[in-house]
Amino acid sequence: MRKNTLKEMLGNQKAVIGTFVKGTDPANVEILALAGFDFFVLDNEHVAMDREQLVNIVRAAEAFGIEPVVRVKENQQVEILQNLDLGYTGVQVPNVDTAEEAEALVKSVKYGPRGIRGFSPSVRACCYGASNIKEYIQKANDNTLVVAHCETKTCVDNLDEVLKIDGLDVIFIGPMDLSQSLGLTGETANPIVKDTIRYAMNKIKASGKIIGTVAGNAEAAKALIDQGVQYILLSSDQGMMFRWGKDALGAIRGDE
Repeated sequence: MRKNTLKEMLGNQKAVIGTFVKGTDPANVEILALAGFDFFVLDNEHVAMDREQLVNIVRAAEAFGIEPVVRVKENQQVEILQNLDLGYTGVQVPNVDTAEEAEALVKSVKYGPRGIRGFSPSVRACCYGASNIKEYIQKANDNTLVVAHCETKTCVDNLDEVLKIDGLDVIFIGPMDLSQSLGLTGETANPIVKDTIRYAMNKIKASGKIIGTVAGNAEAAKALIDQGVQYILLSSDQGMMFRWGKDALGAIRGDE
């Protein structure tokens, strides 16, 4: 298992910039790597992808030197296992609302004695059996990035207990889902939503864990970095294509 440069950068207090990948063409992540992104999060929660598409995307990431993180459908042991066995170096899990759910997530990611991740030496992550088993298990436990979503009022209310769970690396605040949980769907600029996000960020920062969230543009990303956010997802592959195209056409056509 190769070194996880993303986790290394975060450990060195550096901010990292990624994006969500929703397209299934491996060329998308090759292009993101060439553009200079540190990592991407493959959105297997909102986009249906089969196993062959998942593995081809991670192969492209490895070939072009960009760290691959996968957002799984749910906090479920087999779901996490099957994605990590393909070789993704991080997992991002939605709807982690309690300390018990956070502990279950960590156990699903880690091999024993910390966790209960099923082990098979023949999987791609273990080089189809070519890796030294003990070395692989140690590296997998140390190197795999664990990202838990905080995107509900329930999670915010339970944040003190969630943050006590050893093995969580990043707490990722999802503004859209959080706004919905607060009864203000889509109103991410609403003072109630903003205050809740600020409260959560302060809790996460004080705990020593890494804050993660989304940024709609470069200016927003810079502002987040100034606030101590290290793990930033800038739009998505589809979002960037839409925004660039819309802005360019607006400039050409005079915003008709």
